[in-house]
Amino acid sequence: MPDEPSTLRARRRAQTQRAIQAHAIQLFGERGYDATTMNDVAEAAGVSPMTVYRHFPTKEDLVLVDQHGELIAERIAASSPGRPLVRRIGGALVEAAAALTGDGLSADRRFLLVRLQLMISTPALRAKHLDNQYALQQAIIDALDGDAADPDAAFQAQAAASACLAALHTALVRWAADDGRSDLPRLVEKALAAVFGDDVVGHAR
Repeated sequence: MPDEPSTLRARRRAQTQRAIQAHAIQLFGERGYDATTMNDVAEAAGVSPMTVYRHFPTKEDLVLVDQHGELIAERIAASSPGRPLVRRIGGALVEAAAALTGDGLSADRRFLLVRLQLMISTPALRAKHLDNQYALQQAIIDALDGDAADPDAAFQAQAAASACLAALHTALVRWAADDGRSDLPRLVEKALAAVFGDDVVGHAR
């Protein structure tokens, strides 16, 4: 099986990347983003500065890089193509929020919360956060598997993804302001309902 070594390497790389990022987010939360250096992150993670830079070329990447887009895209791809676009997208966003903040995931929940608070409160990260939003929007559009040759279908998918992500952003900002005390999936549902009506939320999950 020639692909096994490369798969193992990819898994180890992902584990190392996540470990470095977890240490970075913890340090940023404790000391502040500006007061923490890449060398500080390397020391906390027990790796060389070169290893940190290999996985995260810039300091901003330590906060901005995430795998949540894959989780959302997987849920959209698994949903029924016959459902309305906003229900497919909204359902995936609610499910992903539940998976990331559910019971027994306190470490992941804290990681997500501090990372989000950093993106909101740090001027150096706020503008680049928009790049993440565009990337997530494109991942959603790709997962919908629409007819790329149909301009109207592509436009509808883009509009639906953009509107749903705007609702998600509103929910995330409220959750961060509440310091994670609110129920994030419920906040996402409420934000979607404010935009699309209760009928969409009723079919979200």
